[in-house]
Amino acid sequence: MIEPRVPPDPLVLFRRWFRGAARKGALQPDAMALATADKRGTPSVRMVLFKGLEADRFLFYSNYESSKGNDLAANNRAAAVFFWPVTRHQVRVSGRVSRLSRAASEAYFHARPRGAQLSALASRQSRVVPSRAILEQAVAELDRLYPDVVPLPPDWGGYALRPAWIEFWENRADRLHDRLRYVRKRKGGWRLERLAP
Repeated sequence: MIEPRVPPDPLVLFRRWFRGAARKGALQPDAMALATADKRGTPSVRMVLFKGLEADRFLFYSNYESSKGNDLAANNRAAAVFFWPVTRHQVRVSGRVSRLSRAASEAYFHARPRGAQLSALASRQSRVVPSRAILEQAVAELDRLYPDVVPLPPDWGGYALRPAWIEFWENRADRLHDRLRYVRKRKGGWRLERLAP
């Protein structure tokens, strides 16, 4: 990557790399590691599914009362990373997270497969359960209770990560990797920086 050849908008480059990873057969190009921290600063990281860009925000969905939901309610700063070995690329994103509107969450929820809807309604994510059989029984009961439309759980919905910065890493020979970071300017636009590998 050479600075004059990269786009001024990092989301253009992100979309290019994301599509390239999918074309090259990345196992799950939409998998991103999401790091959060609770109100005491204790970090936690897990894989979530990236569900697209809205304006300049990275979207994902989850249970609001899960570990990540509780973290984000107490501390809305988060970071995410995408890693695509097949293209030898990594993208890091850091910024603040906000909830999507109830209408946006409802639209996405009802676009999901029915089984995923039932699972979201049955699961109190991150809480201890006695057994898998209990979860399967809950899903079966909800399937009978809601034969047509599965209601959106009140504690489930979308999040949007608005980056303060986005870093693009490209593997190069002899560990002399390329690292370019776009930093959001206060008055709009992005400042491009090269980082030592």
